[in-house]
Amino acid sequence: MPAPARTRPPRVPTAALLLVFLFPAAAIAAPQCSSSRLSETPPAVNFRVDNDLFGGENQDQGYTNGAVITLVSPNLADYTDDPCLPRPARWINRYLERLHPGRFEQQNMVFSISQSLYTPTDYSRADLIPDDRPYAAILMASFGYNARSGDSLRTTQLQLGVIGPAALGKQVQRAVHHVFDGEDFRGWDNQLHNEPLLGIVHERMHRWGDSEGNAGGWGWDAIAHYGGALGNRATYVNTGLELRWGWRLPDDFGSTPLRPAGENTAPARERLSGWSWHVFATSDVRAVARDITLDGNTFRSSHSVDKRPLVGEVGYGMAVTHGRWKFALARYHGAREFEGQKERPVFGSFTISRML
Repeated sequence: MPAPARTRPPRVPTAALLLVFLFPAAAIAAPQCSSSRLSETPPAVNFRVDNDLFGGENQDQGYTNGAVITLVSPNLADYTDDPCLPRPARWINRYLERLHPGRFEQQNMVFSISQSLYTPTDYSRADLIPDDRPYAAILMASFGYNARSGDSLRTTQLQLGVIGPAALGKQVQRAVHHVFDGEDFRGWDNQLHNEPLLGIVHERMHRWGDSEGNAGGWGWDAIAHYGGALGNRATYVNTGLELRWGWRLPDDFGSTPLRPAGENTAPARERLSGWSWHVFATSDVRAVARDITLDGNTFRSSHSVDKRPLVGEVGYGMAVTHGRWKFALARYHGAREFEGQKERPVFGSFTISRML
């Protein structure tokens, strides 16, 4: 009897390895940036974890886990020659000039690496579940360009990544569940196939509120946004609003880490010292033409479900800042994303930010 064929472990393409290692290394390299500029607008690093277990019991499903590390540049004079950007970033920007927003009062750049995992509800089934969402994992790198004029901001992100076994979703989820004594999801052999991802995201935001009063005491603000995305990962248009109230509100464009320019990534006109805190409530509505985690692979036959064309979510949370550190905790409630979905998505998000 012939020996059973051995299953080859998924290989990570060279491009994926470059996304994971090259861009963070480039972003934290010590550029020739003046100490005065670094003191006025220091670079920052943000680390965010999303997990549906934060949403409560029996919530290990849908968008089940995500992790993002984001590196934020100081305010920049330009995107191709400013010494506050590391040399690899300046070199890349020369080929991406069409994405640059032009000259504004302030502008900066953001680099991020993220992994997102999506699973159906029943973890115990090893077969394909036709009426529930596909297993999917996404590994993504993005370059973000923010430009601010007063209380208005425009942000553009170029996203490059991969979906499928190369994103290592099965391995990461099992490792995390073994640490926390969770159950293994048995259906990862049915996940979406490997496919490169390319997309662009653009949003515009405007902030209202008493900025001068907020910096010295109690205050509130409101931040409206609209924009969209185009690519094989996702294609949609969206709009929404965030409301904040608290002690010494930051001079930024929101505390919602799920969207571009959230959580300490937009240029700031002033830097607060000491303690500050605020609570926030946010909403977002999207008209969706494509979502690869529901529609399935673009160029190959794969598992898919009938997505709903109009979806949205509301969230609420609290952010605390002291000195160079910021902590934010949020909880999100979403609309059902596809026909036959039993539970509405609920998940939590925790973010740690530090100015360098």
